[in-house]
Formats: sequence, structure tokens, C-alpha cells
Amino acid sequence: MKILLIRHGETEWNVERVFRGRKDIPLSKIGRKQAELLGKYLRDIDINVVYSSPLKRALETAEYIVEYHDKTVEIIVDDDLIDINYGSWEGKSEDEVKEIYGELYEEWINNPHLVKFPNGESLEDVRSRLMRFIGKIVRGIEGNIAIVSHRVVLKVMICMLLGLDNSKFWNIRIDCGGITIFEYKDNKFILVKHNDISYLSETPSQKLSDF
Repeated sequence: MKILLIRHGETEWNVERVFRGRKDIPLSKIGRKQAELLGKYLRDIDINVVYSSPLKRALETAEYIVEYHDKTVEIIVDDDLIDINYGSWEGKSEDEVKEIYGELYEEWINNPHLVKFPNGESLEDVRSRLMRFIGKIVRGIEGNIAIVSHRVVLKVMICMLLGLDNSKFWNIRIDCGGITIFEYKDNKFILVKHNDISYLSETPSQKLSDF
């Protein structure tokens, strides 16, 4: 079984460097083009089911995957894949967060595993729900699956599948539209491809898209 981890396409808030979290921001024009190219790029890969975060930016991306596959492929929305709850940071730009939450922002950059966002979640909270999600899919699914989710969620999931703790969060880069592929074999998750964005050469992209 192959597990494709896919970050949703670009939103305006990615470009503007605004913390998104649970805010239901749709794909931008460029993000929709990225999602269309993603669907075309994956159309020759046999995918049995697509799991998606319930947020629009992920669901829109998932819909493009199905559009270029057999349209009977099911999209299963799973709340465990929703973006991290940034709490009081949501809707604020990076510069605003630096100004208001300077010390906590520095901790987020230097020790992300120690941060719990005001009125929000921690990386450990995210990891706990992802452990539950992975337990469900390895027990119940045969064939290849795609998972469409968010930067923080996918970074934590990759750490988890590789046996790394959350302190390694910033050692992993995931661009908008990035595809990471694991093979699940003999009860092991084997990384075979990471952050593939080769198919996005036709679209302009932001200079720092790992935000």
C-alpha cells in the first residue's frame, strides 16, 4: 500500500503569510491551477480512496484529484486531518504575531514541540489525533490512498511515520501542492518520495511557500 501525503494548493493567506489554522480559506486562482495540475499528475497512479481535511482548501484540492481519476473514487472527510488550531494567532500575519507574541513566536521557531498556542493546540495534540487516524487506515484499507491536509499536520505526520519526535518539525519542508509518498510494508512506513512539486513548473509560486 502506498500513502500519498498531499498539501493543499496555495491560498491568498499563504502568500500574505497569515496564520490560517481553522479559518476556512479557499484556494486562490493559482492554488486552483496547482490543484488541477496535481490531478493530472496523479491520474496514472491507482488511488482507491482520498482522505481530506474538512477545510475548503483541502477539499477543493481533493476534488481535483478525483476529477482526473475514476470519479467513483470516494473522498472521505476526516476531522483528524484538520489544520492545527492556532488559537489567538489565526487570522494574524506573521509580523503581527511577532509583535504581539514575540517570545512565544521565538519559541515556536526554536522549540516548536514546546509550544501550545493561546486558546489553541500544540503539536502533541495534532500528533495524538494523527495516531488515531493512522491506526484506522492501516487496519481498514487495501490499495493506495491519498491524504490531503495542511502544512503542520503533514509535517507532524511525517515525523511520526519516520519515528521522529516533534522537535524535528522544522527539519521538514512541505510546499503548497507538495506530494510525499510512503510505502507501508511489513508494518513499516518507508519514505519513497518527499515534497514533489516537479509538476508545478507551469505555475508561478511564492518564494517561500512552506508557510
